[in-house]
Amino acid sequence: MENLKVEAQLSYDQLLRAVEQLSLSELEKVGAYIISLQAQRKAPSLSSDQARLLITINQGVPADIQNRYDELIQKRKMETLTAEQYKELLALSDQVETIEAKRVEAMAELARLRQISLSTLMADLDIHLPGNV
Repeated sequence: MENLKVEAQLSYDQLLRAVEQLSLSELEKVGAYIISLQAQRKAPSLSSDQARLLITINQGVPADIQNRYDELIQKRKMETLTAEQYKELLALSDQVETIEAKRVEAMAELARLRQISLSTLMADLDIHLPGNV
């Protein structure tokens, strides 16, 4: 991770400017940390297992993978996908499915821990299934 030069005490605007300097992968890590911190503050009684599951649920597909996947899906719809791009799309589809499967597993485990149904948990977390499911 790259070191950033910042003052010891930051104003809100300075903090935002420092965050703008982060790479995409660093930004995703900070985002996951913020989600975790937010969950802890909203529900300080969350167990570490529940906090870990919420992080997995909220992370989703990394932006670079999702953007490329969407781009290749669009090319496929336009029938301009090359054979090489088709292979890449298949590989990305596997990655996206793996990530989404882990999210669903985490949701199921969290629902079990909270002793509620998966649909109730999804409603509580405001999670909606994609329209193409």
